[in-house]
Amino acid sequence: SRINFEDINTVAVVDAGYRNNTACAAVVVMNLTDLRIVEKAVAAKPVRFPYIAGLLSFREGPAIMEALEKLKTPPDLLMVDGQGIAHPRRFGVASHIGVLLDLPTIGCAKTRLVGVYEPPQRSAGSTSFLTDEKETIGAVVRTRTGVKPVFVSIGHLMDLNDSIRVVLKSCRGYRLPEPLRRADHLSRKILISV
Repeated sequence: SRINFEDINTVAVVDAGYRNNTACAAVVVMNLTDLRIVEKAVAAKPVRFPYIAGLLSFREGPAIMEALEKLKTPPDLLMVDGQGIAHPRRFGVASHIGVLLDLPTIGCAKTRLVGVYEPPQRSAGSTSFLTDEKETIGAVVRTRTGVKPVFVSIGHLMDLNDSIRVVLKSCRGYRLPEPLRRADHLSRKILISV
């Protein structure tokens, strides 16, 4: 069943990267109220799927799933650095992982994969809708005044408004939400050692 914003206490954020044909996934779980880190986990796995645009979950998924399996406490919500339904097949990596785990999931991507939008206002918290063939598939969210927006979409068991609220609540003055920044830093650290 869908989760409501008020019921979200912990958010796990997943980021994956590659080096030497190895996928490295990092998960950072944070408390949504104070953005305190609760837990971290990492995994590195050989890449067995070629790069094919739009099928990222088959390439990153195994490392992401392994990292998530290492968590001691299941999070209330998963935020993935990638697309949810804002995807040509309406099933990006955030949707794929969310369905596999049956966990409320949102996608928060740095770039648009599909759809059109009017740029949101320049001030932090401004949003506009991302649409494709007259269907709303996500939101374009300005997380910091005057910087490029991020692209938020439903992954699984969430609605768009609550997804936007989670992203904005987890920001600390940077373009990327704080949990996503932390997961990105952790995955880069792992890549250096691979």
